[in-house]
Amino acid sequence: MDWKEMIREVPDFPQPGILFRDITPLLGNGAAYRGAIDKLAEFARVQGAQYVVGPEARGYVVGAPLAYALGVGFVPVRKKGKLPASTIAVEYGLEYGRDVLEIHQDALPKEARVVVADDLLATGGTILATVALVQQLGARVVGAAFMIELSELKGREKLTGFAVETLIRF
Repeated sequence: MDWKEMIREVPDFPQPGILFRDITPLLGNGAAYRGAIDKLAEFARVQGAQYVVGPEARGYVVGAPLAYALGVGFVPVRKKGKLPASTIAVEYGLEYGRDVLEIHQDALPKEARVVVADDLLATGGTILATVALVQQLGARVVGAAFMIELSELKGREKLTGFAVETLIRF
């Protein structure tokens, strides 16, 4: 399946100079969405994932169905102040700014094998922050799975120590 054809390009979003790669047309096509999740699930199975962790918001639409396909738990990572119980936090850089992510302190058991999932790998900032949170809990990131990779931003080069899978590269 050619998922690349289903990605919409939106210029100057969320700010001037950014070309946003929008996965919503792919998500709206049931066969394409299922095929993309199934392909990422093949990768995550090979990594021996026991949990999938996804940063908000689009990491949820990749990570939650991926966890479901694997029959493992899904752990959400949220922006500061959005989780109801005790959390740990990390600040990180975006392609166009800075933010803070949090995870519940009791979200993962020590030594758990985790695949981190998101819609897009750009500079790697969001995923590195998510990896740092997982590692602070004593769990182990064994893989990272994405629908899209923006190769020119070299985020993959920053992701070391675990396998990385992307379906579409721009």
